[in-house]
Amino acid sequence: MMSREISSRIEEAVYRGLREAGVELAGDVMQALQTAVEQEDPAASGAVVLKRILENLDTAKRTRLPMCQDTGMVMAFIDIGEDLCLPIGRIKMAVEKGAERAYEDGSFRKSVVAEPVFERVNTGNNLPLISYIESVPGNTISIHLLMKGFGSENCSGLAMLNPTTGAAGVEEAILSIIKKAGGKPCPPIVVGVGIGGTSDRAALLSKRALLREIGSSNPDERYAELERSVLEKVQGIGIGSGGLGGKITALGLMIEEEATHIAGLPVAVSINCWADRKVHIEIDSEGNTI
Repeated sequence: MMSREISSRIEEAVYRGLREAGVELAGDVMQALQTAVEQEDPAASGAVVLKRILENLDTAKRTRLPMCQDTGMVMAFIDIGEDLCLPIGRIKMAVEKGAERAYEDGSFRKSVVAEPVFERVNTGNNLPLISYIESVPGNTISIHLLMKGFGSENCSGLAMLNPTTGAAGVEEAILSIIKKAGGKPCPPIVVGVGIGGTSDRAALLSKRALLREIGSSNPDERYAELERSVLEKVQGIGIGSGGLGGKITALGLMIEEEATHIAGLPVAVSINCWADRKVHIEIDSEGNTI
């Protein structure tokens, strides 16, 4: 199939995916919220917040209006199969066009400014998006999208640890960032943790972690146990939904890791609010959505 036709199909898939994600949460997030309601102490103020969140989500689904006024900055993680002979620039452009159309037709707030410090003029189309493009084995295109709100993004953090601190130091660093965030990121939150690499790679890994299904475990049992341990401690902080107290502060916590330097132990934490809006699109070499 001509690359132009595949580009058109990518654009349409991104458009449909973001239109849906802005008004309806993925199944794993909804399940996590339902479980949170069941596990929360009915007498806790956070229990009321959870019920209001579910009511809000029902309204958004029925009316097709955004579930949150902050419809986020789009992050795109594009993995292109190395067996495909497709122009990267055209694929990126297709993703951007699909995102632009989704924000316009969905009446999603445009929140991107062209320059960060001085004029801060709104671009008017929520572009540019943040994109990471990688070549991977295979003959498919995998696109993960996050509609990343900034109330939670502003609470993300990075710790450059002494490598001798080990797992205990990693836990302490993660908990410190979450305690500092408190109720600001609209809990219950979803936590992505990146460990290793350099400071920038750890941050990227933490965003990759947010793409995983809530409740999934790292394939390395050591890191899976670390996920469970830290999540239990996060719930024990008592921040609760809406920051009003309760048993449930986080819906999930996922860790991604990679190699790093002998002298360092970077730990990055990316926080998402309960509006964990994510999309996964898989397209084969013929342009069909898998």
